[in-house]
Amino acid sequence: MTTLTKQFKYLLFGLTFFAAQSATSAGLMTPKSANLPELEIKQHHVDVTIEDGYAITSVEQVFFNPNDRELEAIYSFPVPEKASVGEFTYWIDGQPVTGEVLEKQRAREVYQQERNAGRETALTEQDSYRTFDSHVYPVKPQQDVKIRLVYIQPAHVDSGIGRYVYPLEEGGVDEEKLAFWRYNSVVTEAFSFNLKLRSSYPIDTMRLPQHPQASAVANSPQEWSVSLHNGQATTEQGVTNPQTTPAIIQKLDKDILVYWRHQTGLPGSVDMVTHKEPGKDRGTFMLTVTPGDDLATINEGRDWVFVLDISGSMKGKYQSLLEGVKKGLARLSEKDRFKIVLFNDRAKTLTSDYINADRDNVKRYIDKLENTSPNGGTNLYAGLERGIKGLDADRSSAILLVTDGVANVGTTEKRDFLKLLEKYDVRLFSFVMGNSANRPLLEGMTKISNGFSINISNSDDIVGQLMLVTDKLTHEALHDIDVTIRGVKVKDLTPDRIGSLYRGRQLILFGHYWGEGMADVSIQGKISGQKTTYSSRFEFPSQSTGNPEIERLWAYATIESLQNQIDYLGEDADSRQAIVDLATEYGLVTDYTSMVVVREEQFQQYGIDRHNQVRVAKEQTARQQRAATPVANNRVDNQQPMFNRPRAYPSSGGGGGALGPWLLLLIPLLIAGRQRRNR
Repeated sequence: MTTLTKQFKYLLFGLTFFAAQSATSAGLMTPKSANLPELEIKQHHVDVTIEDGYAITSVEQVFFNPNDRELEAIYSFPVPEKASVGEFTYWIDGQPVTGEVLEKQRAREVYQQERNAGRETALTEQDSYRTFDSHVYPVKPQQDVKIRLVYIQPAHVDSGIGRYVYPLEEGGVDEEKLAFWRYNSVVTEAFSFNLKLRSSYPIDTMRLPQHPQASAVANSPQEWSVSLHNGQATTEQGVTNPQTTPAIIQKLDKDILVYWRHQTGLPGSVDMVTHKEPGKDRGTFMLTVTPGDDLATINEGRDWVFVLDISGSMKGKYQSLLEGVKKGLARLSEKDRFKIVLFNDRAKTLTSDYINADRDNVKRYIDKLENTSPNGGTNLYAGLERGIKGLDADRSSAILLVTDGVANVGTTEKRDFLKLLEKYDVRLFSFVMGNSANRPLLEGMTKISNGFSINISNSDDIVGQLMLVTDKLTHEALHDIDVTIRGVKVKDLTPDRIGSLYRGRQLILFGHYWGEGMADVSIQGKISGQKTTYSSRFEFPSQSTGNPEIERLWAYATIESLQNQIDYLGEDADSRQAIVDLATEYGLVTDYTSMVVVREEQFQQYGIDRHNQVRVAKEQTARQQRAATPVANNRVDNQQPMFNRPRAYPSSGGGGGALGPWLLLLIPLLIAGRQRRNR
């Protein structure tokens, strides 16, 4: 391991100790009236299938109303990363009724009318980037209520390691909301979490760092299953087996995090999943590019700028943050320089400017940090602005910004953050911490700066996550990427701006295609200023019905792009209507649309077509058919490989065998790169 790599490793090691000291449960149902006791969670069942590059999560819960009065309840669930909710089902008279998506105001009007009439109804809305909130009425006294939520999201793999998070922790940044609600996180009857992983590429091992008692079984190198529950499970033969199906605690206040690791030596590749129904000219595709490992190592020193959030929402995390900074500074070379910026309601530079990273300086400023207490609001803009300004154009720089990403003081508009970053040639790598962090803001900043975003759960493993970040900071990157497809008509590509690709990361591209046939596909970019092109040739099929879910994924990615445009340029009627049209067509809950459930006869009464019910049934049928067939091989560049080298894996790491700490995963919010000139 090089000296620089060691410096990165130990510097970042400290910053990974951000596990919150306490967490509030989410994904729960509470009475709308705060004066009533919480609803009892009788059952909580989670079924996850990860295959073909995306994950499908189904959450089914049964609640019991212990009160002696009828009430309205709210089911609140954190918005998972890149997840699109396509189904919310409420059981009426013992029968499941699937919701339909309407424009937000119209959906709320329907819900209120049905509630006022005393009929069963439910409404699912998105609370910005924070939560999906579902109102359910009525929850009758001493009776159960049953609901199901299904969402879909891409399943990313980084340096051969995949990661899935089932969010259960409320992020703890909305103080008004926390002060109002009381949460019940205990399941009284049955809890289960079952995950099936079906991979085109062989899996070496799986791990649940916060749930080591989970059962993780390899049915084959390409099929794994994970099981967690709060009691003995019954096998198909009707026999309980506590050894293979261990119990876990019943409290739902900790994220469930699953890692899997691909076998080493796999090739760089292009995988494609399509959906095109018979008789239709237009199809939808999801292209996943896993580059070969041809990004060279960079060996040079850096200036380090620590931009640290000391607002009130960081209480309980600050001591861990402090310990991390202490360990990181202690590992810097005396040739390095560092600067520390703190922000809450305002920003200040603790070190005044860059200082040499010698032992005395490190001790002096650690002592100052130890005498600092988190308080106040979060002026994220002021902290970022002060951290960016003053970078030395002649030295490589890394700015480490640590925050829960909820700007509530000073400048808070996303477009202002984006315009600030446009002024500087600096790479931003977002460390998005917690389930309530403002991911859209931080991810938007990374895109405009050609960096990348990393999301962190309090349940993440810590030490080994450094390896992936270290590799990205110490290797070249592919910048200014452009994808070209010729031979088949292709439109509606998203994301429309790709930016940069760092070592080990995948490129996931959605789009529409017309017709069928062979296409020439090329990826152009620059490595250290030199133009580089990767190319292949493969077929777009005339018919493909096995993966209808990617239509929703395409729609979600397109809506995300439109929302980014609104955030930067401001809302206009056309962009808003485009989001509403896409969301209603593809059954997605957004800032502008909601999902409403009423009795079947009431759907007809309101003239609401059952498009989403048809789409849900089609997706359920496709999942059943996929489960009954062997794992699909989605690689399309076999005949003409796009990459000559195998894919990237962590370039160094500790021991520990198959479950060694390097398996863990991603971490900090960093801004790294060479600033040339203030435009």
